[in-house]
Amino acid sequence: MAFARRVFRIAGIYGLIVLFPQYFMESKVGQDYPPPITHPEYFYGFIGTALAFQILFLLISKDPVRYRAAMPIAILEKLVWGIPCVVLYMQHRIALVTLAFGLVDFFLAVLFFAAYRASRNPSPASRY
Repeated sequence: MAFARRVFRIAGIYGLIVLFPQYFMESKVGQDYPPPITHPEYFYGFIGTALAFQILFLLISKDPVRYRAAMPIAILEKLVWGIPCVVLYMQHRIALVTLAFGLVDFFLAVLFFAAYRASRNPSPASRY
């Protein structure tokens, strides 16, 4: 259980640190990666949804066995960003720095899967 706790706690804290400041960076993102954001509802919707998942990761870290059923959804949350980043980079549609963050999410998906496997309840027969 310690592995799952650490993985989800680190992921949640990392996500909060990376995502929360983006609420205040809309214009900077538009300057650094033109064109400027034309649909801010998507920008803020993405950040808000991603932040909500960071809270879920912290919740899972408190009791991985109890919240194990949420782990596949957490894995999916990481893959729906990581996989498109790889595809978009291969199409030359995103910057290398964006790919790097996508790969972090992909790596976290792998760790979440390992945590999911590690948090299985032992069967009664395996206790003896």
